[in-house]
Amino acid sequence: MSNWADNVETLISQKEIHARIEQLGRTITLDYKDDELVLIGVLKGSFLFMADLCRQIDNKLSCDFFGLSSYGDKTKTSGVIRITSDLKRPIEGKNVLVVEDIVDTGLTMQYLLANLQTRKPKSVKVCTLLEKPSRKLVETQIDYLGFEVPDVFVVGYGLDYKGRYRNLEYIGQLKEESLA
Repeated sequence: MSNWADNVETLISQKEIHARIEQLGRTITLDYKDDELVLIGVLKGSFLFMADLCRQIDNKLSCDFFGLSSYGDKTKTSGVIRITSDLKRPIEGKNVLVVEDIVDTGLTMQYLLANLQTRKPKSVKVCTLLEKPSRKLVETQIDYLGFEVPDVFVVGYGLDYKGRYRNLEYIGQLKEESLA
């Protein structure tokens, strides 16, 4: 790999990520059996995770995306959640699986779940690749969890810093001197 990623220390390898996604896919397949499922990816960070996860789910499903932002170019949430893109299709009466890259404070997920409930889905569950329990400000529904991570700024596999590092094949910690 070129030196543009030398300032990232690997926390979770590509192999570990793919093995866990296979396990999550098997569990979700069994949980929904023959029920149709709507995966809703939270943009932008979840797109790689959702692409790999949906290929591991052996059920009839469709995909949609919901854009939310609370970070901007910062490493800490602003606490202000903006909708940047809404769903393209109704979810009323459908089984919904929210696919998120990371849950830390829980504020964004709390906001999203409240918003989705107003649309009268049959059910709503949450699948997140990462959780930072040490940053939790509100109780957060997580039905399917990939990994817990420490309270460090993580990038890679869809997660970014100022729009960069999403293309790393692993989850890494951005070194402190890079956070400027």
